Amino acid sequence: MTNCPELELKHRADLSTLVVAAVALVDVDGRVLIAERPQGKSMAGLWEFPGGKVEPGETPERALIRELKEELAIDVTEACLAPFTFASHLYDEFYLLMPLYLCRRWDGVVRPCEGQRIRWVRPLDLRSYPMPPADQPLVAMLRDFL
Repeated sequence: MTNCPELELKHRADLSTLVVAAVALVDVDGRVLIAERPQGKSMAGLWEFPGGKVEPGETPERALIRELKEELAIDVTEACLAPFTFASHLYDEFYLLMPLYLCRRWDGVVRPCEGQRIRWVRPLDLRSYPMPPADQPLVAMLRDFL
């Protein structure tokens, strides 16, 4: 590692870019859903916004529709996904680009389908939950917007 960010980025240019779409589900009380990463996954025990990897040939919106059905048993349409902001973070193994969407409407009852714990949290209380580094800047954005 070096003290010069430009040199560090050039040195790490061989890292792949991972695109992960995430969503802040907002309920009628203004709370946001977060999920705890289960044991056995990287960053287990940290809380994050639902979502997942964008597969080749897939849009972030389609990835969220698929992931929300698989992870939380809810149906979301593209029209209900509003682009909000994004995270850009350099991890040791990869570079993460993560668009964050807001969603206030879905069909079905949110329930965890992959063994993860979930919580509905007021935006001001999100800082109380340990999150991956890429998610942390998103908390302030949500707090100020919601």
